Amino acid sequence: MERRVQAEDPILLFDSGVGGLTVLAELRKLLPQAPVIYAADLAGLPYGEKTEAEVAARVAGLLGRMSERYHPRLIVIACNTASTIALGMVREVLHVPIVGTVPAIKPAAAMTRTGVIGLLGTAATVRQKYVDDLEAEFANGKRLIRHACPGLVEAAEAKLRGERPDPAVFAAAARGLREQEGGDRIDTVVLACTHFPLVEEELRAAFGPGVEFIHGAQGIARRIVQLTAGQDFLRKSADVALFTGDLARAAKLAPVLARHGLERIESL
Repeated sequence: MERRVQAEDPILLFDSGVGGLTVLAELRKLLPQAPVIYAADLAGLPYGEKTEAEVAARVAGLLGRMSERYHPRLIVIACNTASTIALGMVREVLHVPIVGTVPAIKPAAAMTRTGVIGLLGTAATVRQKYVDDLEAEFANGKRLIRHACPGLVEAAEAKLRGERPDPAVFAAAARGLREQEGGDRIDTVVLACTHFPLVEEELRAAFGPGVEFIHGAQGIARRIVQLTAGQDFLRKSADVALFTGDLARAAKLAPVLARHGLERIESL
C-alpha cells in the first residue's frame, strides 16, 4: 500500500554539490512554505569526470537511503549529469515522483536568432545520447555546439565559499565554444549544469555582448508545483542541508546555505 503524503514530508533536492541551490532559489519563490531537504554529494564531486556506471550507482544508492529515511514527497535530481545518466534507473526503483534536470535546448532553440546555440556542460553531460535526442527533437535545423568545461563547477563552488574564481576559467569556456566551426555566430548559450548559473555574470563578461544565457531552474520549479498541486505543506523544523564527505568543507558554505533557508548542516 502506497504511503499517503503528509504535510511535513519534505521536497528533496539532490545534487553533486551546491549547484542545485539555483533550483532551490526558484522553488522558494513559488512554494515558500514547503519543507525542503537539500542533499549534496560533496564526497563524489565532480560527477562529470566519473563513468556512467559510477554516477548511476552513487545516485541510486544515496537516493534510496534518503527516501527510506526522510520519506520525501518528491525528489528533484538537481544535477544535469546525474539526470542524463541515472534518471530512468531511479524512477524504476523508487516509488516517489522524481523530477530530473535536462539541458534547456528546447527554449534555447526558440530564442536563437542566428540559429547557432552553444551548450556548456560537464564532460559526462555533453557526450550523452540524451542530449543528442534533445537536439534532434527540439533543435532540428539549428546548430548546437557543445563544450565540456568541468572547471566551471569548481569555480562556482569557490565563488559560494567567498573565494574569487580564476577569470581564465571563464575565458576558456567562451573560447571552447567560439573556436569551433560556426562558434562566432552563437547568440544563445545553454548552461547545462546547475552550477553554471552561479557564475553567469562571469560567463556573460567572457562572452561579451549579444549572447543570452538560459538554464532550467525556473522550469523545474514550475514542474514541482504541478506535481504537488493540492498537497498541504507544514514546516515543523528548520530546513536542512545534508552532505557526504568532510563536514568542515560544508561548514564553509553555511552563510550561503542560510540565505537559502537551510539553517542546519548534517552528515549524509
